[in-house]
Amino acid sequence: MIRLEHLTKRFAGGRVAVDDLTLEVGEGQLCVLVGPSGSGKTTTMKMVNRLVEPTSGRILLDGEDVTTADPVRLRRRIGYVIQQIGLFPHQTVAANVGTVARLLGWDRRRTTERVDELLELVGLDAADFRDRYPHQLSGGQRQRVGVARALCADPPVLLMDEPFGAIDPITRERLQNEFLRLQAELRKTIVFVTHDVGEAVKLGDTIAVLAQGGRLAQHDIPAAILGRPASDFVAEFVGADRGLKRLEVTPVGVADLWQPALVGAGAPLADARAAMERAGDDYAVVVDDDRGLRGYVYREGADGDGVVGDRALPADARVGCRASLKDALSQLLLSDAGWVAVVDGQRFLGVVTLQSLHAASRRGVDGEDPT
Repeated sequence: MIRLEHLTKRFAGGRVAVDDLTLEVGEGQLCVLVGPSGSGKTTTMKMVNRLVEPTSGRILLDGEDVTTADPVRLRRRIGYVIQQIGLFPHQTVAANVGTVARLLGWDRRRTTERVDELLELVGLDAADFRDRYPHQLSGGQRQRVGVARALCADPPVLLMDEPFGAIDPITRERLQNEFLRLQAELRKTIVFVTHDVGEAVKLGDTIAVLAQGGRLAQHDIPAAILGRPASDFVAEFVGADRGLKRLEVTPVGVADLWQPALVGAGAPLADARAAMERAGDDYAVVVDDDRGLRGYVYREGADGDGVVGDRALPADARVGCRASLKDALSQLLLSDAGWVAVVDGQRFLGVVTLQSLHAASRRGVDGEDPT
């Protein structure tokens, strides 16, 4: 959808902001631009909709070279969200969201229906927020309105310049989660600028790391950049804790799970002791006839006669099969058991231990998408 070919921007005095940048963003992908101050992140993004004119190179949007297009018409085809949001203070929320629709000549009914649809989409009740003014909104609400405005004409491309940068951490995380939900539904092609590596890892399908002067240092999926940085610069920029960051983008994999001793809830305790003996474990996971997770028993708690289900302890440390390794590690650190059950609904799949978590975290290091 977006291809930058040998894009260069030199400002007056000869300062190079972007240097011979070639980059592709696939249709429906979210590419995050990260890098230190002066690496040309925002300049690169602004060249896509020609708020900044390139010195040389080409910008292809769905195959069309936009460096020769009418810049005003081009910008109406591209949604744009900035950190300062840029809402018109004298206009209502509805008027702000419908700005591009009015510029495109939509009639009032069509505009109103689209505005209400978008407010609901970003989690704002249209009846409640339509007639408010920006000063009557919280920072997070204003940011949602900004996203709704960018989506009004249903553009195929969105440009987002640190859209969540000026918001408190709790609201920021909520907006990020809401944005991921929207992107899963809408599949827009997005160029997203941030200085926060954690945000880039969480949101990006791909990450482009820019070095000083707008040179491309690495462009890859988050797991590959964190697992195998292309240079010392990239390794330093993404941080010494990149191994922990990788856990957030690496899902729990069934093949990586440890299979402990397993025993039915209705079995005699003698069967649980025998299963633990064969497996060399000091615990056994208790399941029902459909392999639904019922709990677990320790060797010390399985002595004597009786039925396993009567001695089972609740397996509270559990994650779903679509959870990330970060979720599993969090549960593991809070658990006294030393392992975390992985389930698909209620069906038991296996457990995550520190050893299996380490093995799973190595997936994707060679550039293979862990998903």
